[in-house]
Amino acid sequence: MADRSPRLPLWARVLLPLAVLVVALVIGSGALDSAPPTAGQRAAALEADVRCPSCTDVSVAESNATTAIAVRHQIESMVAAGQSNADIDQSLVSEYGQTILLVPPDAGGIPLIWIIPIVLAAVALTGVGILFWRRSRDFDALKAEEAEV
Repeated sequence: MADRSPRLPLWARVLLPLAVLVVALVIGSGALDSAPPTAGQRAAALEADVRCPSCTDVSVAESNATTAIAVRHQIESMVAAGQSNADIDQSLVSEYGQTILLVPPDAGGIPLIWIIPIVLAAVALTGVGILFWRRSRDFDALKAEEAEV
């Protein structure tokens, strides 16, 4: 019989690709970037989330309507004045109404739409882990049984 090189345990063969995936997602998400956005980047991000007052479902960043240009200038001046994003959003909502925001405000907490997939993934991974554990245990018992014979 040929000498076989030692293999990684099953749990390591399952967890290693998952760990690589998690690290890749964290790095790709930009969660480790420490540089705060510049005033221009903040203004551009806000302009992308604000609807043009005279257009239908177009942000002020995409529109060249005079009202969109006026809102862009308003946002840029508020960012230059040092107002927070929440203050700028609130100021625009009080002036134009809630429909000025293309993205609804965060209601706080973690929405259920994020919790359900995470719970389902955890249950699925636990089930797969239990299945692998039972199969490896059965396989080890079968090998021990064959060795006795």
